[in-house]
Amino acid sequence: MKPLIFIAITSLLLICCKDSSQNINDHLIGKGQMPNMVTDKSGIIHVVYGSGDNIMYASSSDGGKQFSEPVAISALPELAASHMRGPQIATASSRVIVTACTQAGDIFSFTKSASGNWQKGSQLNDVDTVAKENLMALSADGQLAFAVWLDLRDKHNRLYGAKSADGGVTWQKNILVYASPDTTVCECCKPSVVVKGNEIYVMFRNWLNGNRDMYVVASSDGGASFGGAQKLGSGSWALNGCPMDGGAIAITRDGSLETVWRRKQIIYACEPGQAEKQIGDGKNCTMLAVNGKNVYAWTNDGDIVVMKPQGITKKLGAGSMPVLARINNEHVICVWENNEKIYSQVVEL
Repeated sequence: MKPLIFIAITSLLLICCKDSSQNINDHLIGKGQMPNMVTDKSGIIHVVYGSGDNIMYASSSDGGKQFSEPVAISALPELAASHMRGPQIATASSRVIVTACTQAGDIFSFTKSASGNWQKGSQLNDVDTVAKENLMALSADGQLAFAVWLDLRDKHNRLYGAKSADGGVTWQKNILVYASPDTTVCECCKPSVVVKGNEIYVMFRNWLNGNRDMYVVASSDGGASFGGAQKLGSGSWALNGCPMDGGAIAITRDGSLETVWRRKQIIYACEPGQAEKQIGDGKNCTMLAVNGKNVYAWTNDGDIVVMKPQGITKKLGAGSMPVLARINNEHVICVWENNEKIYSQVVEL
């Protein structure tokens, strides 16, 4: 009986020693920080994150049940991968696109072809070391990709962007997306971008009259030019500092733009031109439009919270920096970081 007793005690010790902050349904993808994720048209889920100076990549072809062993896309000296700063990922017609920024302020691109090989592309910023905040976003549709970032080439933080017409292989001349009349946009909040056809929407936290409010600008010509900035919501956040929280945007099935963002310690959602709606308390929010419905995720008191389309919330476990991707009309996958590890969980809607 001694071996059976030994096995029982060992099993009990393993259960007790397991990280109690993680849910039994969580799947450990790998060690790292600042995950980003996208699902391509064939249903493959692509995840990218930072680990030291390495840009790490993993994928799932079975709806998030299992992920491939993470591989290093490339080593980028002094890779920015913490505090809202990290590699970004999007899918074009035939490629996966990743952008990553160095702490010195240069943004580089990488593409994965259908054959599975990763290739390093060009530097996105056409003036060296101007993306020193390391805050950027990426989106693509078809062969059109657009990247946006906080840029210091004019001595103050402004929004600049770059367009790729060949699925991220090459990038065109940088364009000024927005410059605040009050000198600078909010210095430490990550912008968001979404591309649909020839339409491009960029959301960012502005700094006007002492208020750190969210604004959106749009392009209808594939990023060649952008219109004026529109404030989101009716309230304002007077703040002498940066909340380091950027929110997220999505285009719904009917083509409307949806946004989610934080003001003080409250998470709000709204369409441009409509009143904001409080959906929860917390920070680091994100969203996804699935089958005409919205799914949200954020961090509250150290836990990852997901809100389903019915308004039902679910705590997934301890962590921060959640991102969402579609699996099908009934399921999404949430990926986040906790204690420098990347976890995922499939959520039924």
